[in-house]
Amino acid sequence: MQALRQEILPPSGVEFAACLKFTPSTLSDSGPSTSQSGRALFNVVVARSSLLRIFEVREEPAPISVQKEDERDRRASVRKGTEAVEGEVEMDASGEGFVNMGTSTGQNGMAQPATVNTFYLIREHRLHGTVTGLEAVRTVHSLEDKLDRLLVSFKDAKIALLEWSDAIHDVLTVSIHTYERAPQLMALDSALFRTELRVDPLSRCAALSLPKDALAILPFYQSQAELDLIEQETSQARDVPYSPSFVLDLANDVDKRIRNVIDFTFLPGFNNPTVAVLCQYQQTWTGRLKEYKDTVGLYIFTLDLVTNNYPVITAVEGLPYDCFSLTPCSTATGGVVILAGNSIVFVDQSSRRVILPVNEWLPRTSDVPAPALTPQEQQRDLQLEGSRFTFVDDKTFFVIMKDGTVLPVELVLDGKTVSRLSMSDAIARTTIPAVVKRMENDHLFIGSIVGPSVLLKTAHVEEEIKDEDVEMSVSPATVVAPTDTMDLDDDEDLYGPSSTTEQPSVNGTTNGVDSVKKRTVVRLSLCDAIPAYGPISDMAFGIARNGDRAVPELIAATGSGELGGFHLFQRDMPTRSKRKLHAIGGGRGMWSLAVRQPMKVSGGTFERPANPYHAEKDSVIISTDANPAPGLSRIATRTAHSDITITTRIPGTTLGAAPFFQGTAILHILFNVTNVIRVLEPDGSERQSIKDMDNNKPRPKIKSCSICDPFVLIIREDDTIGLFIGEIEKGKIRRKDMSPMGDKTSRYIAGCFYADTSGLFQTFLNEQAPAENVTSTLQGAMNAGSKSQWLVLVRPQGVVEIWTLPKLTLAFSTTLLATLDPVLTDSLDPPALSLPQDPPRKPQELDIDQITIAPLGESWPRPHLIVLLRSGQLAIYEAVATAPPAEPLPSTRSSTLLVKFVKVMSKAFDIHWQHTEEEQKSVLAEQKRISRLLLPFVTSPTPGQTFSGVFFTGDRPCWILSTDKGGVKLFPSGHNVVQAFTTSSLWDSRGDFLLYSEEGPSLVEWMPDTQLDGHLPARSVPRSKSYSNVVYDASTSLIVAASSFQNRFASYDEDGNIVWEPDSPNISFPRCECSTLELITPDGWITMDGYEFAANEFVNCIASVPLETMSTESGMKDFIAVGTTINRGEDLAVKGAVYIFEIVEVVPDPKSKVKRWWRLKLLCRDDAKGPVSFLCGMNGYLVSSMGQKIFVRAFDLDERLVGVAFLDVGVYVTSLRAVKNLLVIGDAVKSVWLVAFQEDPYKLVILGKDPYYCCITRADLFFADGHLSIVTCDEEGIVRLHAYDPRDPESKSGQHLLRRTEFHGQTEYRSSLLIARRPKTGDPEIPQARLVCGSVDGSLSTLTYVDEAAFKRLHLLQGQLIRTVQHVAALNPKAFRMVRNEYVSRPLSKGILDGNLLATFEDLPIGRQNEVTRQIGTDRATVLKDWASLVGAW
Repeated sequence: MQALRQEILPPSGVEFAACLKFTPSTLSDSGPSTSQSGRALFNVVVARSSLLRIFEVREEPAPISVQKEDERDRRASVRKGTEAVEGEVEMDASGEGFVNMGTSTGQNGMAQPATVNTFYLIREHRLHGTVTGLEAVRTVHSLEDKLDRLLVSFKDAKIALLEWSDAIHDVLTVSIHTYERAPQLMALDSALFRTELRVDPLSRCAALSLPKDALAILPFYQSQAELDLIEQETSQARDVPYSPSFVLDLANDVDKRIRNVIDFTFLPGFNNPTVAVLCQYQQTWTGRLKEYKDTVGLYIFTLDLVTNNYPVITAVEGLPYDCFSLTPCSTATGGVVILAGNSIVFVDQSSRRVILPVNEWLPRTSDVPAPALTPQEQQRDLQLEGSRFTFVDDKTFFVIMKDGTVLPVELVLDGKTVSRLSMSDAIARTTIPAVVKRMENDHLFIGSIVGPSVLLKTAHVEEEIKDEDVEMSVSPATVVAPTDTMDLDDDEDLYGPSSTTEQPSVNGTTNGVDSVKKRTVVRLSLCDAIPAYGPISDMAFGIARNGDRAVPELIAATGSGELGGFHLFQRDMPTRSKRKLHAIGGGRGMWSLAVRQPMKVSGGTFERPANPYHAEKDSVIISTDANPAPGLSRIATRTAHSDITITTRIPGTTLGAAPFFQGTAILHILFNVTNVIRVLEPDGSERQSIKDMDNNKPRPKIKSCSICDPFVLIIREDDTIGLFIGEIEKGKIRRKDMSPMGDKTSRYIAGCFYADTSGLFQTFLNEQAPAENVTSTLQGAMNAGSKSQWLVLVRPQGVVEIWTLPKLTLAFSTTLLATLDPVLTDSLDPPALSLPQDPPRKPQELDIDQITIAPLGESWPRPHLIVLLRSGQLAIYEAVATAPPAEPLPSTRSSTLLVKFVKVMSKAFDIHWQHTEEEQKSVLAEQKRISRLLLPFVTSPTPGQTFSGVFFTGDRPCWILSTDKGGVKLFPSGHNVVQAFTTSSLWDSRGDFLLYSEEGPSLVEWMPDTQLDGHLPARSVPRSKSYSNVVYDASTSLIVAASSFQNRFASYDEDGNIVWEPDSPNISFPRCECSTLELITPDGWITMDGYEFAANEFVNCIASVPLETMSTESGMKDFIAVGTTINRGEDLAVKGAVYIFEIVEVVPDPKSKVKRWWRLKLLCRDDAKGPVSFLCGMNGYLVSSMGQKIFVRAFDLDERLVGVAFLDVGVYVTSLRAVKNLLVIGDAVKSVWLVAFQEDPYKLVILGKDPYYCCITRADLFFADGHLSIVTCDEEGIVRLHAYDPRDPESKSGQHLLRRTEFHGQTEYRSSLLIARRPKTGDPEIPQARLVCGSVDGSLSTLTYVDEAAFKRLHLLQGQLIRTVQHVAALNPKAFRMVRNEYVSRPLSKGILDGNLLATFEDLPIGRQNEVTRQIGTDRATVLKDWASLVGAW
């Protein structure tokens, strides 16, 4: 069998981070790329597994709060002259009195605008390698462009040096350094080692840790002089910024005592790079402390890269055995701080040690002398395992505990030496940390792999100390003040400790007040967060209700500890229908327009003044249908009773409509025998009508149009265009002169207007070009200020031109868009010729069918160019500002647009066109015609949140959106076809859409609380606890989940006496895992009922199993089966139990609003002698594992389990999966077994087993088109396909399962779901199996069956892509997926396709796609069709 493995969701969270100045926009003196709305401060690059993301942190004006917007609305209705001035609030609603509350002023008395720091995603890459480190580095080339470079280390001992390239607006690989062939990596256990990357503070070299206590050192040149010296010596030009790297064996080259390295770091302030290494010469553990304790040593040595000499300058031994991390102090104090499980240790360069115990365990596990503690410190009981820490200034560092608690610690100085460490009380909670990074301008970034990652801002503030407050000067200060924090902070500001500096106050002792002492406090506040949900511990498919529609929803138990909860994923954009609007029709188009109604006063009319603060609400809907012929258009408005009323019916098909003359009229384009361009009054009556005639002969029908007040563009079916301009003083429109664009008969296949409000579209004028005559009636063009208007036109040969308005000068021309090249720049060509051809030109496959420029984004929308080719290829380009050209412009061009377009997304749709002319012209074809249009929209689903996007109508309808932290995303709409689309605020909501789908016309809105940052629309359900298992009960539509938490554990002897208990207040009980069962309703996520297990019992698995019962007519019913482990300490054997629950309906509490209420009823508890590690149902029986055995049991009389068959299997069962009477068993040692169950007589028969040892985390049956395979995943993430084939001689008559394919998935998955897939060409009766797998790094992947012919094409394509495409960081995709196998001569790599690699084919330009597919003997259309039929979530 062959399959495609693709990542639906990339890994979630942040494991590694680097804060640096990476992109040119972060330089303060940068030119055009700095936005008007704020400035870029720095970049944060984050990585998790194989996902690399580059963010920009931008400082922006604080958004106006919702209350202030409401105030603006209300103020708009206040009588002129009675408005409150700034700093006043309204005192009473009826009168005109106001009370002044003052306004915040800065130092110079001016009001300071508040700013916020926010993340913006710039680039995202899925790498062909697992990241193990990120660091910023400055090379020789940084002296020229002042930008940092990025070093990335990978699991297979590689270092890549990346830099930002402005030409491609993406990362560029400078070099890659591989150490995978170093002798240290040849050992068998090297796969268990994780390489770590560190960089010298002055970027003189980088070091990568290798197995066997070695460091790979990569030196960097520091100046051009060093480069010139190398050039003279080697007589060859060196443009690389590094010298040859080497491997340093610490035990042989530095000091033989350096063994078993725990952590290492570079120290600042030395002339040569200096490394501090924390290591454990003699290894020990808790049970061996009587023989070996205090085994950790710290060694500081310098790297002399010239003489290859490495002297040790400091050696400290006898540190506590549980040290796990070290960080250098600043040059002001010197030395390092070491974090241990029970203490914090400071070591200076003279080997002095200062220790701070955090609990009473330190004296019991170590002989290190501890200082005298205050009574307060003696009560402290902290566990520092899993903590991270970083310095916030020279003397203060924050320890962030594994639960997110922030503890400030201060180095107390006595002169210049550190005398003691002082820790304050916990001051706040933040996210659970995985990495903490400090940025030089007072920012802390805390990355988490189990939840959101946060950016915190530190500030040093001075505050006064009262004299009687004596304690303040002793311990560091912590103050709490309210702030707008996110939900993972306990609504607290984080305030750090302080150093007390006594200063006389300015006013001395005036008025008898004593002089005020002041001290500096480190204050921390939240800036922004990167959303994440963390690992997927279990998942189940449920049914969600989007309004009236039931849709499948993936319920995933995610996160850990306080950040735990559920994440609900849907494949399509979740929308719900608010009302059906069959009266208005609209099968050919709908337009909802905001038009101001004129007011009649004493005989005359005048326009109602527009409110500048508030967008107008829509007042008119124009809709059109194809029948009755020649089409029918309706104009409708809404009455007071919120019903729709059709005011006008017009024969003919509307092709376009928009508000005109600043929203006081409607421009209406109609086809009824001839093309008519009409100006309508707001009530629908006609003001002006221009028939599109050529000397009394009707011109061909208009196929598309674009309206942008005051311009109108029409494109006819013979590819000619017409351009009209509105004269605002006359209220009429007229034809516009198009002579600058070439001959009147020029042909154009697509076009649109774009009104730029971002200020990005700037032109650079050519001084040498002759001045042009200004077009008359400029009053019509109201593009004053930042709003400029542009005309985009596509000529048949593929030239795309952007013209300025109203002067019609060519500003941009390119031929590269038709081939979807990655970067489009102005070719500086003169206007192209596109004269009519004879015979008329026929549409081509690669013609541009639709083109639009529209803003995409959330809080800062940017212009994007979106293009659809007739072949179904959709591409999205982001507009990026460029510098003015260095060369003078050619004389044929008067200006150029200072913008380039960079491709950010490409997607191939499988689209069928009506090809023959007879098909196109028939009446039936007109009825069936599907209009595929790109329609821009702006929506506000909730107050304070606005999205600008584009909707793609047709038979593949989808939403194109961009979010601040997620970039450009494309979500299917969930409809089979959408014929018409428009946003509508007619019903007083800014989040409404009018859609004409297969269900007819309806008013639709997005489901609330949908998160759009990810690759699937998601909803988050935070529960403040993590869940280990989740199952959906289909009969009641309820969720049963096992929550997991830590409980205190005590050991008892046989008589029930406690064996050990704490003898001191700061000695704590050990902890063990504990579970409770919860019955949750998805409506409101209320816990209806639960079941508490014993304090030392936790749930291993939950399954909804159909078992035999007498309580139903069918004789079967779904029960909830739970398998548990009872932990009795290390001296007694583990036990387990099986529970059978039934979900029963009970009478609801009349006080609650819930109509139906359910409870969990325990029917049976069956004790087991070993842990019940897995359960599943099979043919009405329950299959359970107990230690080394598998039992098949029947449920007798709804009260007990009766065993009918058993089987001795491996060591510990990790997975059971049944299909019909076949059972697949996964084991922690003995790999996978295939077993059959027979009922007469009852027995389990072993069909085959894997002869090799392997630790299986999950095993599934995978079947399609009459083929069967067994899919397994092991703890290293290797996915294997096993075949059961008794006819193969290697299988020894079927006793051995055959390993057919091995594919390295890199991360293990412990939850998988088998779902049905029904392809168009497959058997409609028997579906194919599709496997959805949720990994421990948060990624969600699918395994999809691929038929033989398509597999051969895609496998050859995969080989071409490996060889011919430049991959990010120069990584090798083939080696990344290859599995080392000792039993076969060559890797078993054929059989599973890598979806991440094949996805790059869609992004290639068309020329490269043709080139790659030609080499494998196929064409791009066939390959893209294969690909389109396989991709998709489920």
